[in-house]
Amino acid sequence: MLLTLDIGNSEITAGVFRDQSLLRQWRISSLPGRTPDEWAVLMESFLTQAGYDPGSIMAVCLASVAPSITGGLKSGLAHLTGSEVAELRADSDVPLTLDVDEPLAVGADRIANSLGVLDAVHGDAVVIDFGTATTFDCVTADRRFIGGPIMPGLRTSADELTQKASRLPATELTAPSRVIARRTDDCIRAGVLYGAADAVDGMIGRIRGEWPTDVEPVVVATGGLADILVPFTTSVDRVTQGLTLEGIRVAAQHFGLTW
Repeated sequence: MLLTLDIGNSEITAGVFRDQSLLRQWRISSLPGRTPDEWAVLMESFLTQAGYDPGSIMAVCLASVAPSITGGLKSGLAHLTGSEVAELRADSDVPLTLDVDEPLAVGADRIANSLGVLDAVHGDAVVIDFGTATTFDCVTADRRFIGGPIMPGLRTSADELTQKASRLPATELTAPSRVIARRTDDCIRAGVLYGAADAVDGMIGRIRGEWPTDVEPVVVATGGLADILVPFTTSVDRVTQGLTLEGIRVAAQHFGLTW
């Protein structure tokens, strides 16, 4: 089996593949300071509780935007599985052209999203990844990543609002029944959720207006908060959880890993 990991600033998404099929995925808090041994114990626990023998992991591949975590986690995984840990980076040899001004600055998660959506859609697409930041990854059918806007994530915006405005309460990210809400916590939820949904639709409209081909791109959402926000949008065609991990799997195949 193949173990894939998408290492973000807030959380890590890990998934196990058998052949081309994603069998299971987990979300783990990206706490800094864990030692390689701690990472090994943690990952062993997730695998064994799901019924997978760590010894059956034949290959490991990851993409990271959190370098302070990556080194210790790679060491722990190598010790746990006995496999070399491959890493997808901006300079990796994968079937994607980074057609931007600063290709080496492109995040590995955006590369993975692009590989994943091209494997699924086989055409022009925009991946909206709802995480700590909300990224719009624009890719064309001829396998070019052409950039795309980045805006604050849904939870990031909500946390920033309640932290900077001391009299506003922290609240759960669930939708109120009305935009003109009557309770303060409902007003916050309405502003954050409906505001973010309208921002997404507005951004997709602008992206379509600048799209470099005559083909309408497919809009695919992924990430931990996609299921919360997408129902309030009108521009998203589908939600594909695990898309980033699928892209890491594509990279692993291109690296020559076998499992």
